[in-house]
Amino acid sequence: MSDNTYHKVGRRPWEWKLKPIGTDERPRLRLPGTRRHWLKWRDVHNPKTLRRERVLADKMPLWWTLGLGFVAIITPFMPNSMISVMSIFCIYAAINVLWTLIVGTAGIFSLATLAVVGASGYVAAAANVYLGVPWPFMLIIGPIVGFLFGAILAAPSTRLDGLYYALLTMGVAEICRVFVVQLRALTQTNGAITQVDSFIPEAWFLQRPGLLLGFAGAFLLLLGALLVWRLVNSERLGMLLRVARTSREDEAFAEAIGIDFRRARLMVFVISSAALGVVGAFYTMYYRSISPTIFSLDQLLLLFAMMVIGGLGRAEGAVVGAAIVTMIDKGLVELGPPRIILVAFIMIGVTIFAREGLTGARHQFRDYRKRKSGERRARRTEKGGEAMPEEATEVHDKQELYYRRFNKRLRDRLKTLITPELIEEHKRDPLGHHSDALARVLNYFRRAEMADKYVIHRMIPTEERFRIMAVSGVRGLPPRVVDDREYTDINDAYHAVFLLRVNDLLES
Repeated sequence: MSDNTYHKVGRRPWEWKLKPIGTDERPRLRLPGTRRHWLKWRDVHNPKTLRRERVLADKMPLWWTLGLGFVAIITPFMPNSMISVMSIFCIYAAINVLWTLIVGTAGIFSLATLAVVGASGYVAAAANVYLGVPWPFMLIIGPIVGFLFGAILAAPSTRLDGLYYALLTMGVAEICRVFVVQLRALTQTNGAITQVDSFIPEAWFLQRPGLLLGFAGAFLLLLGALLVWRLVNSERLGMLLRVARTSREDEAFAEAIGIDFRRARLMVFVISSAALGVVGAFYTMYYRSISPTIFSLDQLLLLFAMMVIGGLGRAEGAVVGAAIVTMIDKGLVELGPPRIILVAFIMIGVTIFAREGLTGARHQFRDYRKRKSGERRARRTEKGGEAMPEEATEVHDKQELYYRRFNKRLRDRLKTLITPELIEEHKRDPLGHHSDALARVLNYFRRAEMADKYVIHRMIPTEERFRIMAVSGVRGLPPRVVDDREYTDINDAYHAVFLLRVNDLLES
């Protein structure tokens, strides 16, 4: 083997690094209407090449672009049945993303998501069929109905929470289903409204051009839902709710720090409901009809399975869960009822092995690996110098470990020099000529770090009154008083500082 052969050691992450020119200005392109950048780059200094490098701090937008781009490119080459499945996936994923805003960001466990979608779809369909409203205006009627329905559902959330609110919203969804079935005046065919106008021409309906056009609309719907997620969850509303939720599970604490917790939750709920209204209108136009099955419990449980499998509180979890369940439920229709059992087994497996869904498995694995590594390091009896083994792995500059080890050995040596005779020698003459042992100890004290270093403070410039203080070592942070004792002799103050440093040395 050649001496110039190098092998990779450890778990260094691979990163794509750019090498910008030092005189170039960084572009400041931001998302429209926000203060966010398209990609989150950060500048780092390479200590080997002594050059500036640029790495991608947040890779999630890149994975989103690759994943959604793959779906958009590969779908036109699929069979007609699979194109229809991909369209349904986009619709369900959009619903899940907006539902995640309500459950995850707002913290309101609502089960009336499909009720909002169904109510908006029914009102938009009735306006089109019975009032002759053109189909483009259905995309305006839908969010208006969703906004109003969401405002009605949001009102009880200020009084109820958790399981009680979930049961209330489930009851609301069932009431909507029964109401639609019994409303014979508008829904003559078993509660369904048919012959709804659509953005897909009637001649193309169920044909390949119509399926591709429907997929394009569903894909844009998913992009719109992700945009709403980004604008709400990553901006001020979402940040306020995350601060209030992670600081303490207490609304009073949130209000005490200036966060109107209830108002922020209600705003997220209403915005998500309005966006779900758009999904309801699109759902009606895509199928050219709407039926009471949109309110059914099995559809709600199917969406819930998507959330559990993908991961609650994450947009990527909503999309991944929708992809898995949709492919099983709609793509494996020939399996019959066993496909539902397969979804149940996947839910159970994910619940057992991944507590935060498939998208949270990576973070869970990292926590597991760190915990096991810490357990292995905890079994060691050696301290390894001044840095514990579990701390040594976190120190990037390994020279610091050697310095700490040297410093520990030096302190152990100096501790043997501390004797009553040495202390008495310093008390007799703190500033005179000293023995070799005392000179070594004082030299070590003088080279100590600035943080918590003892100093003598003359209280009044014209008087011999001294006090011992300890500097913080941080610019702008004043020193602290060690004790309230005052010294009238400078030599006594020097000796008091010496005793404090000796005490710290012996206790280290």
